[in-house]
Amino acid sequence: MRRLLVLSVRILVSLALLYLALRGINFTAIQARLSQISVGWIALAVLITVVQVFIGALRWREISALCKAPLTDLQAFRYNMIGTFFNQTLPSSIGGDAVRLWLVNRTGAGWRAATYSVLTDRAIGLIALALIIVASLPWSYGMIANSHGRLALVFVDFAALAGGLGFLLLGHLPWSWLTTWWPTKHVHACSVIANKVIFDRRSGPKIAVLSLSIHVLAVVIAWCAARSISAPVDFEQVFMLIPPIMLITMMPISIAGWGVREATMMVAFGYAGLAQADGTVVSILFGAVSFAVGCIGGLVWIFSAEKAAGPMETGEGN
Repeated sequence: MRRLLVLSVRILVSLALLYLALRGINFTAIQARLSQISVGWIALAVLITVVQVFIGALRWREISALCKAPLTDLQAFRYNMIGTFFNQTLPSSIGGDAVRLWLVNRTGAGWRAATYSVLTDRAIGLIALALIIVASLPWSYGMIANSHGRLALVFVDFAALAGGLGFLLLGHLPWSWLTTWWPTKHVHACSVIANKVIFDRRSGPKIAVLSLSIHVLAVVIAWCAARSISAPVDFEQVFMLIPPIMLITMMPISIAGWGVREATMMVAFGYAGLAQADGTVVSILFGAVSFAVGCIGGLVWIFSAEKAAGPMETGEGN
């Protein structure tokens, strides 16, 4: 009953945010944009999204090895593709992460190792995204003329950076209670692993390149969506706008980010002096591309050995 209630709330949040994003939009302008969609650009965006999923799998494989939950490249890619399917049906990206965790546990790694690998992978991705946002702040700040938009951008940037640095710092604190108190011991363990991955001479540069590539590809996907409707927006503008939008979209308050992404992108385009209708259409197309890749992931799930082995189940941590 509780799960149904939470799901219902998130569906309502998605619908409410979509309504707020679309209510002031000129639907004639949206229809005009949609009527001139270039299928080639959308197909390219789908292909790039699959590549993005594969690069994410390579990063996750590196992290999972340190968590004593080793995966092959093919396993990590398959599990990530299956995760994209569940991202489209469950709240935000948390649903996909839960399924990835379950799949890793089925390999015999155990719940704890599986959980650490997924949470550390997610944390490192967020840290990389925060660094990109902060590094681009001088340019994105200058691009936004609205004072409220500038304030919101600075707040999002430094909140993300503070959260990332705080997470990494946790692994260096000497207080013994951090490793014994239940609310902190698992987060502390993930922080220790993240520090090892990021600052190791062998894995650090590789993880950095993979993480940055994942987020740059998200920008490229959005740019392909903009090009598909011939929106008058430069790649540099998309590069400044998309990372903060993606950070906000990760909040687990809607289904697959729908509503949150549209409302945020509409506002961001407006603050940057671009047509809000274009921002809404680009967001919808971005979501449609993610949905298409999720459908491919659904086929991977349907024909996977893991699904044939039995229904999902929970278990005790090791």
